Amino acid sequence: MPAVTVSDLTVLPRVAADPQAKVRRVKSVTTAPQGFEGEGFPVRRAFAGVDMAELDPFIHLDQMGEVEYAPGEPKGTPWHPHRGFETVTYIIDGIFDHKDNHGGGGTITNGDTQWMTAGAGLLHIETPPEHLVLSGGLFHGFQLWVNLPAAKKWSKPAYQDIRAKDVSLLTTPDGGALLRVIAGDLGGYKGPGSTQTPITMVHATLAPGAELRLPWRPDYNALVYTLNGKGTVGDAAQPVKMGQLAVLIDGAALVIKADRNQESRSPTMDLLILGGEPIREQVAWMGPFVMNTKAEVMQAFEDFQKGLLGTIPAEHIAPTKAQDLVGIHNTPKEVQGN
Repeated sequence: MPAVTVSDLTVLPRVAADPQAKVRRVKSVTTAPQGFEGEGFPVRRAFAGVDMAELDPFIHLDQMGEVEYAPGEPKGTPWHPHRGFETVTYIIDGIFDHKDNHGGGGTITNGDTQWMTAGAGLLHIETPPEHLVLSGGLFHGFQLWVNLPAAKKWSKPAYQDIRAKDVSLLTTPDGGALLRVIAGDLGGYKGPGSTQTPITMVHATLAPGAELRLPWRPDYNALVYTLNGKGTVGDAAQPVKMGQLAVLIDGAALVIKADRNQESRSPTMDLLILGGEPIREQVAWMGPFVMNTKAEVMQAFEDFQKGLLGTIPAEHIAPTKAQDLVGIHNTPKEVQGN
């Protein structure tokens, strides 16, 4: 799991929670079901089964892979629309190309992040480059959806290209963990991602037996997803393992500890740690559209059909038909905000 690695953690700034800070307790642990996305690449649906009120301002999280593709096997997604939120695609291993109908996009690889603000709406495609399709290879990453408040849902689409070399790298007092701050603030150290909705996003790697005690904003929610390895969360030492999401509540510190004995194929414990300021607005979500009301969602489908979200560049195939969009990313749902 390369992403960003450091040969000597002792040269990095160190971050730790106040010893007197109240440690958040674990409210729930859920196991992500496995499925397929786009043209057929494997995913784990990290937020499945969790109350949307606990996730706010986050909407959706897919762990993509980890998979070793044979030549000819790498897959992506067809052209499809988005409106009303942001997608954050982080690649740990492998390469992904992104394009949209506004000319935005690029290539992201080990440790890079592509942050797309869909806002008022766009069409985009995510695919492995041709040389990777021919050669095959390792692919692992995730895509996070971050909701936008009603006041920002109609903002102009935008991209952020966050390179691996730009993330803020930190460690713990004993040097037992590498923390990659992609967005937000952790103990006064800021990540490069510029967020429309206030959030913090960290990729942490813990050595066997290492412990994290991190400061955490009391007004943020706190989600810890185990990408690989196993360990415990909270002072009560709730066990967690690969593919599980822990929701933590009530406190200003997070405690996570890696087991001393890890599997040979996962010698460390890797975590995605997320938190954000809840928006607390009604959410209406169907397929690739995240709005505030059902009427706005239906308007998004209508706008897509009319071509108001844009057109596909001439050299590419036609976009997915509107009736097929519900199958992209999710089944239909509507959730009331708190």
